[in-house]
Amino acid sequence: MTGSVAIVGVGLIGRAWAMIFARAGWDVRLFDAADGVAEAAIPLCVEGLHVLAGNGLCRDPEAAGQRIRAVPSLAACLDGVGFVQENGPETLAAKQALFAELDASAPAEAILASSSSAIRCSLFTGDLPGRARCLIGHPVNPPHLIPLVEISGAPWTAPEVLARARAVYEAIGQVPITVLKEIEGFILNRLQGALLAEAFRLAAEGYVSPQDLDRTVADGLGLRWSFMGPFETIELNAPGGIADYCGRYTDFYKRLAVDPAPPSVYEAPATEAILAQWPATPDRPARMQRRDARLAALRAHKASHED
Repeated sequence: MTGSVAIVGVGLIGRAWAMIFARAGWDVRLFDAADGVAEAAIPLCVEGLHVLAGNGLCRDPEAAGQRIRAVPSLAACLDGVGFVQENGPETLAAKQALFAELDASAPAEAILASSSSAIRCSLFTGDLPGRARCLIGHPVNPPHLIPLVEISGAPWTAPEVLARARAVYEAIGQVPITVLKEIEGFILNRLQGALLAEAFRLAAEGYVSPQDLDRTVADGLGLRWSFMGPFETIELNAPGGIADYCGRYTDFYKRLAVDPAPPSVYEAPATEAILAQWPATPDRPARMQRRDARLAALRAHKASHED
């Protein structure tokens, strides 16, 4: 499955989507409202495609790069495309304004997908004539290395549109999941939020250093959850499966649930306590490069075992 895709908004997420679609054989058009951003994104995408190729995640980076082009207007970006991936500012007003333009100008059969991280689709598509073709296609940063995409429609999103979008994301090498009912933050961010709140509390209250908490996830939970989810984990961690696990550990988890981390863990003095233990990181770009290299290697390793 290939076609033409409009990438609207060409920051970090937009560039990642451009690489994903291009390496899957799609013709990619880039548009950004800020002058020069779309043009400047092309060499960055080409560089990224070559990095992916070096890890076995892109077969022909030269050909993929040639499928990406910048266009001077939103109308030119949308002309004749079958899929639109929007990556504008994460504010309700911006989504409302941008989707009104997309719905007015994109071909009637084109799917309109937003990369929104938390804003529900129904909040910015309800008044659109083409609201049935609108949905959330929320990626995980960086999307070209972490394949999950959360598909979340509004109550009026057509089921066939959700099915088509899922087929597109699967065809371009991503791993889509469907959010069956609208909920703020979708699935991944709500799971992440539960872990993050407890992480802030444990570090701020002195139970563990921020660095050792990171090691707990990176070399513990993260390693385990990188190839199986929490339900499969508990299925395999007790001789009798999920029912046995619940019988063994429910009382413990009930005691934890009685005292959840409060919203104040994200405020001073809790955040100040963590920052006091976290060293300055002037090498942030280098740290991000190391992160991406590790993710690429892990994804390539996982893909080799799935083939």
